[in-house]
Amino acid sequence: MSQFRPTDNLIGQSNSFVDVLEHVSQVAPLNKPILIIGERGTGKELIAQRCHFLSQRWDQKYITLNCASLNDNLLESELFGHEAGAFTGASKRHEGRFERADNGSLFLDELANTSMLVQEKLLRVIEYGEFERVGGSRPVKVDTRLIAATNEDLPSLARQGKFRHDLLDRLAFDVITLPPLRERREDIMVLAEHFAIAMARELQYELFSGFTEKAKRLLLDYHWPGNVRELKNVVERSVYRVGNGHIPVSEIVLDPFDSPFRPKPSTPAETRAVDTQQHTAQDSPGMAAEPSSTTAAAPDVTEPLDLKQASQNFEIKLLQDALKHCQFNQKKTAKHLGLTYHQLRGYLKKYQLLEGTNGDND
Repeated sequence: MSQFRPTDNLIGQSNSFVDVLEHVSQVAPLNKPILIIGERGTGKELIAQRCHFLSQRWDQKYITLNCASLNDNLLESELFGHEAGAFTGASKRHEGRFERADNGSLFLDELANTSMLVQEKLLRVIEYGEFERVGGSRPVKVDTRLIAATNEDLPSLARQGKFRHDLLDRLAFDVITLPPLRERREDIMVLAEHFAIAMARELQYELFSGFTEKAKRLLLDYHWPGNVRELKNVVERSVYRVGNGHIPVSEIVLDPFDSPFRPKPSTPAETRAVDTQQHTAQDSPGMAAEPSSTTAAAPDVTEPLDLKQASQNFEIKLLQDALKHCQFNQKKTAKHLGLTYHQLRGYLKKYQLLEGTNGDND
């Protein structure tokens, strides 16, 4: 049984977020299934918790399961249980999540990942309040309220034949759609302050000295593809890296992988070349593999060539042309070259090209 924790409070004051909370308060008391839709990191599980604890089942069991964490067979068994001997290793009867959540609520995350067989059994539970365990023949009656969530567009999946239309109809008694963080701009600093103070306490700092104006601008202007979960990680990382609660946070570490020394992914051509060379070596033991025909042909060089210097000259020319094209704005140049802002800064420092560029103005 999951317990509601005070630290799980939903925080926000934007109109779109307040509308969601009002929607939850309206639908939670009804004994109907609820479907929650939102991008990753928007707080779908917290909304599901709120739906349970605002319902008449608040003092009963609240069971959760991520449908993407199990394969089809295990998911069916975990949801509906199985009888002894139903399959190899099933030595005794197992109660599934629906039985354990009887008279309470069951939250199923990543619902779009379920198979058609599981969807059929889910439909039967919603319609008739009964199901059969795997390997069983007698119906099991339950009174379990289903709360489901997904980050997929279920109507589109239904049109593609990947999700049952009849199950979607039953689940969609009412749909709560969560706004992404980029649509809740006025909530960003409220959440950031909350996460920063909690992290400062965890680090046993005497206080949290806030964010500089530069850090606030970066937090507010970032598009947050990972939403609230990503914001929490970014803020906690940035507070921890300061190392002192008396110093305001000025550097926001958006990407912990960001480094000029980060390994670059191989191109498809390079991967094919390596595979071809490996196969050649295996087919002809003791013989050196010949260069693959898929690799780019070397230029016809008639004069001695310093490869390292030639590569540097090429990078410098590419950077200079891109800077000129983007009017020497570093942010636009980084985007133009498919780099992060900090990766571009690393290259510019390496080749002493920072003078005359603008890294702050859009």
